[in-house]
Amino acid sequence: MSSTLQAPAPSPPDERVATRSLTSRLLTRPEVGALLGAIVIYLVFFAVAPPFRQLESLSSVLYVSSTFGIPAVAVALLMIGGEFDLSAGVAVTTSALFASMFAYQFTANLWLGVAASLVVALVVGFINGYLVVKTGIPSFLVTLGTFFMLRGLNLAVTRSITGNVATNDVSNMDGFASAQKVFASSFSVGGVSIRITLLWWIVFVLVATWVLLRTHLGNWIFAVGGSAPSARAVGVPVDKVKIGLFMAVGFLAWFTGMHILFAFNTVQSGVGLGNEFIYIVAAVVGGCLLTGGYGSVIGAAIGAFIFGMTNQGIVYAGWNPDWFYFFLGALLLGAILLNSFVRRRAEAMR
Repeated sequence: MSSTLQAPAPSPPDERVATRSLTSRLLTRPEVGALLGAIVIYLVFFAVAPPFRQLESLSSVLYVSSTFGIPAVAVALLMIGGEFDLSAGVAVTTSALFASMFAYQFTANLWLGVAASLVVALVVGFINGYLVVKTGIPSFLVTLGTFFMLRGLNLAVTRSITGNVATNDVSNMDGFASAQKVFASSFSVGGVSIRITLLWWIVFVLVATWVLLRTHLGNWIFAVGGSAPSARAVGVPVDKVKIGLFMAVGFLAWFTGMHILFAFNTVQSGVGLGNEFIYIVAAVVGGCLLTGGYGSVIGAAIGAFIFGMTNQGIVYAGWNPDWFYFFLGALLLGAILLNSFVRRRAEAMR
């Protein structure tokens, strides 16, 4: 009696080694939604605003984008780590005010004021992070309190020391010229003036992206933002990571404050209010989730570029600037909806 040998049925492909399509891989990137939005906004202003097409206009857009994009780098990292900082905007002003008044009142070299201001900015960031991790109070509330405290200090201390709401002109003090070269100088490329903040912005984005994607610290940031208890269970130093992220926000707020000081020689104590929301908008537009554990520094940079285009494009188009914050809110809502759609599509294509 003969028997017929049958080949075994093929086993289903292992999902772990399945090759995903290029489209699927692109859609899983958190910054893809921001990139699509940036292209659309650029084309709109390019079409309706002839001045927008000039290289000088692009330089202005990039400058505005960099001044908001630098703090947005640290804010994005913090949001990926699952926390918020609502004091970042006024912390920029605090840093500039402290550096100016410290050096002026003690007749010291401005670099001494810059260094002292850095210490203050890092201490504020440390206090924010320490209170969040030790008390369990949501960072939204902790930094909201810091926001009001710094806002009051900025105005009250400046008025008591200088007699008005602005600091004294520091352009004739020792160290001003060298500090201005570092924080607020310009250079020419093809006859177009470029502010040095653009280069610093690129450097910070590249460094933060490398940290996030190529180091253990980056893995810890994603883990802490995804689930702090789970991260702590596998040995991640959750408290240190979160405190470090708040201090990173303080550092880039300080850097931005130094640019303001050395670009304008004096600082108004009331500037910076509301900028913290722009930093958060840039991060959210760039793909950072409000719940943490997901996002991209490059996406936040694209979000800041979108803000810069919108900020300047409205002017170049001759539109009423009173509508700016309406566009900003619509941009935020649209970005959230687009990012949600992109993520659902990416998950469905896996």
